[in-house]
Amino acid sequence: MIKKFRDIDIGTTAILMLNDAFMPFICCVAILFSSFMQGCTSHDRSVVVYVSVDQVYSEPILKAFEKESGIKVRALYDVEAAKTTGLATRLIAEKDRPRADVFWNNEFAQTLRLKDHGILAPFNPAALAEIPDKFKDPAGAWFGIGGRARVFLVNRNLLRPVDYPRSLEDFLNPKYPADRIGMALPLFGTTATHAAALYSLTGADSARKLFMALKSRGIRIVDGKEVVRDMVVKGQWMFGLTDTDDALGAIERGDPVDVVAPDQDGMGTLIIPGTVALIHGAPHPKEAGALINFLLRAETENKLISAGSCQWPLRGGMKAAPMFPAGLKVMPVTLEDVHKQLSQTMADMREIFAR
Repeated sequence: MIKKFRDIDIGTTAILMLNDAFMPFICCVAILFSSFMQGCTSHDRSVVVYVSVDQVYSEPILKAFEKESGIKVRALYDVEAAKTTGLATRLIAEKDRPRADVFWNNEFAQTLRLKDHGILAPFNPAALAEIPDKFKDPAGAWFGIGGRARVFLVNRNLLRPVDYPRSLEDFLNPKYPADRIGMALPLFGTTATHAAALYSLTGADSARKLFMALKSRGIRIVDGKEVVRDMVVKGQWMFGLTDTDDALGAIERGDPVDVVAPDQDGMGTLIIPGTVALIHGAPHPKEAGALINFLLRAETENKLISAGSCQWPLRGGMKAAPMFPAGLKVMPVTLEDVHKQLSQTMADMREIFAR
C-alpha cells in the first residue's frame, strides 16, 4: 500500500538555526524515509490494461487475476461510441511514451493495425503450443482468446425452420421482403471485418458485386449489430446478420429467436477471435507477462464462454456454446489476409453505402 505524506515547509531561517549537532539526526531520518518509500514502491506491483471486451465480462476475470497474483490491475475500458478504434488510436498516440502494458481486444482488426504501427512487442506465453497457428501471430505480437461468430438471428414467429436463411446469398432471395431483413452498416466493427473476409475469400470483384446487389435490393442497413438484434426480436425483421454474443443475449432472455450459422454448405461461417498483446515499451513488463499468461489459460477462455463474452473456443477439445452445430464449418481465411483487405474493403463500402 502506497502511503501519502503531507509536505512540511521549513523556512530558510529555521534551517539556519539548526546547529551541526542535529544534522546527523536529520540525515538518518532522510535515509530511513527514502528506504521506506522504496520499499513501498517495490511492493506496488501493478499492470495497466486497455480493454475493449465488455466490462461486465472482463472485470471479473481481471479481479480474479488480482486475487491470485497480488498484482493491481488498472484497466481502461472503451466507450460504446468509439468502440475498439478509440483505444487503438490512443495507443498509437502514446507510442513514444506508452502508458499501457497490455491490450485486450474483443476482435483482431485493430490489433493487427497496432502491429503495423509498431505498437506491439513479441511475447512467448506459457500456452503458446495450445493456441492454433491461425489464431496467433508468427512473431508473437498477438494471441487469440475466445471467438464469436457471424450468424443469422431469425424470428421464429415470422419464419418456419424450413424457410430459415442458409446463406448470405439469401439476402437477395425475393421470398424475403427487402424491408424485413438487414444488417449493420459494413463500415465498422465486426460487420466491416466480415466484409473484408469476403473480399479475402471470394475476391474483390465478387464481394463488391454482392454488396452492390444488397444495396440495390434495398435491404435494411442500420447503425450497429445491436440494432439488428433488436429489430429481429421485436418482429420488425424476419432475420438479420449479427454476432453470437448479441444473439445469445436474446436467447437467454427467452426472446422468440433462433440462430443459424450461415453458409455451412458453402464457404463456412466467419469466426472472429478476441486478441491479447503486449505493448512495446510496457512500463510493467513482468506484470504484463503474468496477466497475458493468465488471460491465455484454457480456464479463462472457458469462463468467458460460460459468461457469454464469446461462444467459440479457439483450442481443440473445448466445448462451444450450445448455439453452435456439431462440426461447424469455419470460413477458411487467415486474420492477416482479412486485415490486408480492410483498406480496399472500406473504400468500397463507403462508396456503395454512402448516405
